Amino acid sequence: MSELTLHDFFNQNSQSEPSGFIPPVIKKLEDTGLPLFWLQDHILKILYYQGNLTGSQISDALALPLTGVTDSVLNALKQEKLVEIKTSLGGYGEGAYQYLITQQGIERAKNEIERNTYAGPAPVPLSVYNQAILSQGKRNKTVTKTDVDVMLKDLVLASAIVEKLGPAVNSGSSIFLYGPPGNGKTSIARAFGGLVNQGTMYIPYSLFIDGQVIKLFDEINHTRVAPASKIDPNDPMSVVSSEKPDQRWVQIYRPFIVVGGELTLNGLDLVFNTDTKYYEAPFQVKANGGSLLIDDFGRQLVRPVDLLNRWIVPLENKIDFLTLHTGKKIEIPFDVMVVFSTNLPPKDLVDEAFLRRLRHKIEITDPSLQEYRQIFIRMAESKKIEYSDDGLAHLLREWYEKPGRKLRASHPRDICNQITDISRYLDVKPAMTVQLIDAAASSFFVEL
Repeated sequence: MSELTLHDFFNQNSQSEPSGFIPPVIKKLEDTGLPLFWLQDHILKILYYQGNLTGSQISDALALPLTGVTDSVLNALKQEKLVEIKTSLGGYGEGAYQYLITQQGIERAKNEIERNTYAGPAPVPLSVYNQAILSQGKRNKTVTKTDVDVMLKDLVLASAIVEKLGPAVNSGSSIFLYGPPGNGKTSIARAFGGLVNQGTMYIPYSLFIDGQVIKLFDEINHTRVAPASKIDPNDPMSVVSSEKPDQRWVQIYRPFIVVGGELTLNGLDLVFNTDTKYYEAPFQVKANGGSLLIDDFGRQLVRPVDLLNRWIVPLENKIDFLTLHTGKKIEIPFDVMVVFSTNLPPKDLVDEAFLRRLRHKIEITDPSLQEYRQIFIRMAESKKIEYSDDGLAHLLREWYEKPGRKLRASHPRDICNQITDISRYLDVKPAMTVQLIDAAASSFFVEL
């Protein structure tokens, strides 16, 4: 950011409401924040990859207006004899002219491809992105008990656990969920995402910093908002106008990104792809404005303490520092709720000093008998299985009490699935009979 650092912004605006953000209208080349020389190279790469294109098609590929921006770059390319007009397709002006890259242009495109192969929508300067993320922040969003009750209505949890979840979400910081496997930690984390990630935001397709490109929009981790089918007075992007907001930005639902055992320290920094010659944004940058769930914490190839060390500065200062392959460090807002979820005992992962840095620690315990029964009733109903208290009593006695097995919140779903599979095979009505319960349990439980 110019003049105002990220650190200063958070200090001055920690109590202020988010101001919102709408991509600005681009009217002239200077509005893009990109050098003319860079845009020339970018158009040459597009023509090199895609062949002859009209001015309008080039404008669409750049996600920049034709008038005042793309036409200016094309005129500069014509003057330098890097492109030439081949023909006009059904009209007059730059939009209808079909452009052909010259041999001189091909050589320059090849040279640029050696440095950077990116040929997607034009990137947005990093400083503009930083300001957009700060203005779209959700740090002051308050979650009430009613919100939590509604979001967790499909889960059966002890009241003591539920009462801890709302304050944890309101912190907007870090949450540490721990406890035995199969009790819904991931489902709870996803419910968190539903609570804090309501609404939409804008992110650019890619970022520009010192001539380098960082690809940000990700079809896998980001969900694009469908274009409005009619004019919506509350959505400026749906208004019919010749002055459209900057098309380099895409409207998405606030992200909820999940990473598991595959997470490495490299995955949390800018990784320069030596084949494509541009960067992919790390997970926490893609999650900006939303939530990041680190599932199976402790099962990554990197030590848990090293992962936590990586998060200390971003979690405390709301600023993340990333490093380009040139060695230059850049700072980016860190507006992410990070949820750590683990099946391992906390004492086996980190010491007390590191746990203290995690804002909220919540143990997700095994369900009580009453909670287990309630879950089973819901699962049986959803799977269209005839429920029976006698059948449940048999299951608890023979398959839990006798072998000393612990109750898990996921077991009713899994056992109901087994009953469904077996009843189909036997061509009988799915029900909680002794025969079907024993068959289901014997094929589900494994002695360890």
